[in-house]
Amino acid sequence: MNKLMWAASSAVIAAVCGSAGAAWAQEAEPGLVSELVVTAQKREQNLQDVPIVVTTLPARQLQDAGVRDIKDLQVLTPGLNVTSSTSAAQTSARIRGVGTIGDNPGLESSVGTVIDGVYRARSSVAYGDLGELERIEVLKGPQGTLFGKNTSAGVINITTKEPDFTFGARGELTASNFDGWGVAASVTGPILGDTVAGRIYAAKRKRDGFGEVRKGAGPGTVNEDSNEDYWTVRGQLLWEAREGFKVKFLADYTDRDENCCVNYATIPGPTAAIIDALAADAGITRPADPFGRVTYANRDMVSRIEDGGLSLQADLALTDAIDLTSITAWRRWKSAGGSDIDFSSADIWHRPTDGSNYTKIEQVSQELRLAGSTEKLNWIAGLFYQRELLDMVAFTNLGAAYEPYFGLLLSQGTNPQFVSVLTGRPFGTNFPAGQGPRDSFDHESKSWALFGNANYQLTEQLELTLGVRYTDDQKEVTAHYTNSVPAAACAAARARGLPAAAVGAICAPHTDSAFDNVVTEQDRGERRWSGTVKLAYRFDPRLMVYGSYAEGFKSGGFNLDRARMGPGVINPDTSFPAETVASWEVGVKSNTADANLLLNATVFHQTFEDFQLNTYTGISFLVASIPEVVSRGVDLDFAWRTPLDGLSVSGGVTYAETQFGEFVPPAGISARLPNTRISYAPLWSAATTASYERSLDNELKFRASLSAKYTSEYNTGSNLDPLKSQKELVLLNGRLVLGSEDDRWSVELWAQNLTNEDYYQVIVDQPLQTGTFAGFLGAPRTYGLTLRTQF
Repeated sequence: MNKLMWAASSAVIAAVCGSAGAAWAQEAEPGLVSELVVTAQKREQNLQDVPIVVTTLPARQLQDAGVRDIKDLQVLTPGLNVTSSTSAAQTSARIRGVGTIGDNPGLESSVGTVIDGVYRARSSVAYGDLGELERIEVLKGPQGTLFGKNTSAGVINITTKEPDFTFGARGELTASNFDGWGVAASVTGPILGDTVAGRIYAAKRKRDGFGEVRKGAGPGTVNEDSNEDYWTVRGQLLWEAREGFKVKFLADYTDRDENCCVNYATIPGPTAAIIDALAADAGITRPADPFGRVTYANRDMVSRIEDGGLSLQADLALTDAIDLTSITAWRRWKSAGGSDIDFSSADIWHRPTDGSNYTKIEQVSQELRLAGSTEKLNWIAGLFYQRELLDMVAFTNLGAAYEPYFGLLLSQGTNPQFVSVLTGRPFGTNFPAGQGPRDSFDHESKSWALFGNANYQLTEQLELTLGVRYTDDQKEVTAHYTNSVPAAACAAARARGLPAAAVGAICAPHTDSAFDNVVTEQDRGERRWSGTVKLAYRFDPRLMVYGSYAEGFKSGGFNLDRARMGPGVINPDTSFPAETVASWEVGVKSNTADANLLLNATVFHQTFEDFQLNTYTGISFLVASIPEVVSRGVDLDFAWRTPLDGLSVSGGVTYAETQFGEFVPPAGISARLPNTRISYAPLWSAATTASYERSLDNELKFRASLSAKYTSEYNTGSNLDPLKSQKELVLLNGRLVLGSEDDRWSVELWAQNLTNEDYYQVIVDQPLQTGTFAGFLGAPRTYGLTLRTQF
């Protein structure tokens, strides 16, 4: 860490230490801080005793902010960014600017997601209605010791509500704009006396789309996009067999059937006139007006996702000081659907909606942990195993306008049959409509790990934490590349020795004859150590200062797309190495004696090597390993129960300089990247929530909550094109609640994106349309009324 970072560290620590003053000498009273329980080290601890940067969000705060999934979570968490593109199956999470673009299932996430102790390898697999929540913890920085691979940027640790041995029931009915409605209900209580209890939660939600889609000549029929239509059910059984022994069984299933997601032109390029000539209507929006939310697509955008799983957790007290925990899980996730890949009403190319395109992931996992404690030592030792099977089929149909589009493109708009002139083949046979690439990938991953973590009290004030993990990760993939009819136009173009530009256009990866019925097999393995060392010094019960060093990694893998050395030459090696990280942190955790003010600060410096960059070139995905990415900055978090009775404020600020190091960009990677801030990495990110509650007459109470998230400007493109910038942004979510004093009922008026801010999730190069850019938009203002009851 350089001198500047050490100076900043000293300044932050001094400022926080000075803020608490002499109040630390007083005795603690129950209050705000004592309620902040986290499991960041896989055991329950107070937030202020954990030498890790953790944003912890309790159930009430999550409910008032309208959090139902990990994308909603970002409004409460500084430094967290979650986006989607062509469907919910392409969801990506980033912490401190570091994450993985989720459109390529060959890459796993840099931000691990754990739900009720079960790890999800990709952010998209964790995206869905989370049901009744107990709390969510966002752990920043590498967490490889206890949470394993693919947590190089951090972890989202989600805990849902357990069954209760006291009977209870909850219901919720919601009506919202865009003709939205939702219903949810849960029941909990004893099943067999004080031995077995259960909880079941079910929800159904529907809403019209945010955008209008103009279909041209079709054949698509759906005229709206980004609607909501899903149902979910989650059940739990808790068996407390005897004192010190309990077993929890969990099951969940979610079904989504939605129209998602078109994009909206931000800059129509020189190909726009050709699109217009081939479409029955305007083809694309000109002039660009993305936030008018009107776009063009002649094919339907369909997203069908099924997600379900089972898990069994057993906790056994072997002795008064040693506990055994076992978590066994099975999960299955499938995404299928279709899309208009050119995002226009010209029939250029598309993916069918008949289910022929899908990604299916099935995983089993087992974790065993022993945890113990003595007067000075707390320790955990464990074993983890996971096997994942990933099946992917990608079928792309060329449309009737594909050949004339390239004819006009190559003839500078003069001859729609120009491809025939170049290849010598009859018009209509170069790229037959309804034909195209059909590729399949069978991917298997096996991983096991041994880990241990110990906290030792060297003195009454000084604690040492040591952690280590050994991981063995093995992957193999079989790829079968086919063209549904031989790519004869490409073969003819190459045989005729046409100019490189013509060959490049006619022999795009999806029309390259080199992929006519080719099978490749690859495998790779890696064995890695990761670990951490932390020193925490507690000056008194109100002030702790700590320093830490941690290493972690994200598994290497295979690019699940076509890869070439050049037109006509397959690259059979689509592998990429593991991404590793080394992180330094210096921090302070403080709170006042009355526990009404919490103030934490951390300076961090993270160095990533072989950073996995996933880039969409406009025709295919390219994965490159960037030698170095450095992320350094400061995290601040606070929680304040103000002197005004009923008013509390919490939040935080993240300042992060996350940028590429010096390197020579390989082929296909933009020359803009070296020494430049990476995509989705705002310098500043801040979040705050203010909540006010007071009792009224007639046994009523009122509560108001406002959550705000600020991000400074950042680029949304992996090639850092300046035309893909998202300006600085403030998002507000608000809720007004009137209900009974005993929480038996409430009426809630709420709004998400209260000020109706226009913003982009992603801005992309429009496929096959050089110079045209389009954006996947963030949601507009939504608002509604929720009736809630419980007894």
